[in-house]
Amino acid sequence: MKILLLGKNGQVGFELQRTLALLGELMPFDQDVADFLNPQTVRDLIVRTSPNVIVNAAAYTAVDKAETDKSLCQAINAAGPGLLAEEAHARNALLVHYSTDYVYPGTNTEPYKEEAQVGPLSEYGRSKLEGDRLIQQSSAKHLIFRTSWVYGGRGQNFLLTMLRLAKERPELRIVSDQIGAPTWSRMIAEATALAIARAVESPAEYSGVYHLTAGGQTSWFGFTEAILDLFRLVPRPKLIPITTDQYPTPAKRPRYSVLSNDKFARTFGLRMPDWRVQLSLVAAEMTPQAAASAT
Repeated sequence: MKILLLGKNGQVGFELQRTLALLGELMPFDQDVADFLNPQTVRDLIVRTSPNVIVNAAAYTAVDKAETDKSLCQAINAAGPGLLAEEAHARNALLVHYSTDYVYPGTNTEPYKEEAQVGPLSEYGRSKLEGDRLIQQSSAKHLIFRTSWVYGGRGQNFLLTMLRLAKERPELRIVSDQIGAPTWSRMIAEATALAIARAVESPAEYSGVYHLTAGGQTSWFGFTEAILDLFRLVPRPKLIPITTDQYPTPAKRPRYSVLSNDKFARTFGLRMPDWRVQLSLVAAEMTPQAAASAT
């Protein structure tokens, strides 16, 4: 199996380099070689590598900045996946792509299923939904994994930001009325590899949209509380719960974006661990030095 990985240096892409290497010949690249702003570079790379599987971990993820950077966001999150779908279909390759909980409006009171009504509140969410639709409307065999609140021990994410701010400030004001499922990037990568190993034998049978997030749910405030508990920072800052209205941002976020993983579990025989278990694994892996130098 020849696997082309795009976005190799992102949070999920970095972890995919480890997990996908077990499945076959892995060819990882980043935007310096495959640039969605220059679509021909992407097409040329696909022609040159002739993959059986294309895994797209590249994305524009600056949610607030996307509100004023619409063209760049659309090029990477919508047009890019559409291009990959065309190329995957032309070569009968399986396309694996990552989407987001932000395609939903956040009005639910129970976990969203894949067939639920979409309604993104932000430009970022709209761009990701358009990417999903372009893939679905193509004839490419595909796995679209919608995930949420992705974090890990490297890069830029909520976990590392909270560890940094906890050292700098005596108190932290954290939103408590947005509910979701913090998901470790490595768990996404491991589940992806196992799903590909199953789907590649009969890609048409498995083609579709799946939710792929940690089990359970919490708020940003609850997530922060768990981070401080696990990393045992001294002195510990005071946590103050606030509402979304007290922390206005350029982009609107869904108040409730918990996703049901039942379809993924039924289809692939895998169920993602609870978010607290995942966070404990990250904390156990990160050395005190790594946590101390978090930026």
